[in-house]
Amino acid sequence: MIGICRCGPRHAASPGSGHAPHGQSNDRRWALSRLLGAGLAGVALMNAPRQASAGATRMAPLPSDEAFMRLAIAEAALADFPFGAVIVREGAVVSTGRNLGRTTNDPTAHGEMVAIRRFVASRPADELKGATLYTSGEPCPMCMSAILWCGLGRVVYAASIEELATKLGQIMLSSQAVADAAPFANIAITGGVLADEALALFHN
Repeated sequence: MIGICRCGPRHAASPGSGHAPHGQSNDRRWALSRLLGAGLAGVALMNAPRQASAGATRMAPLPSDEAFMRLAIAEAALADFPFGAVIVREGAVVSTGRNLGRTTNDPTAHGEMVAIRRFVASRPADELKGATLYTSGEPCPMCMSAILWCGLGRVVYAASIEELATKLGQIMLSSQAVADAAPFANIAITGGVLADEALALFHN
């Protein structure tokens, strides 16, 4: 009687097939060679070079930060929820965004996301690399992840997540923590620029 397996009628194992010869599944030498091969492959994988983790670097405010942050706060004053953002490249504003969650019926339409989407709608995404994003509130994990994927070089925020949490619900994960969890990330973060002015929007 011919034995049948999922790979077809009984046959002898061919080199490199990964199958034991049928009728010899208990062959200790074959099993040992398979285990040895798997072990060596595991060692090779463990010793393979890995990309070094970069993460985030804390950066002190620059003289120009307040002027650009006031533009972000002005966007926030017009938003569905008081959050606004501007993207600056080579000293010039190249995109703006404000929270449009209610207007567009889109819970992901945060100020940072809107600014990024507006930019890539008309310009190559590669031009975001190295740019600076100013935002009236520290980016949530969703927005910070998008910022990292876009390769932005710096984030400047006004109110921190801890401060924002006193006004409305927040996912309590800092922008620094998100960046540090991304091995490919290389971004500078500056916080607390005009935080009081940003938080004052929640009282209006």
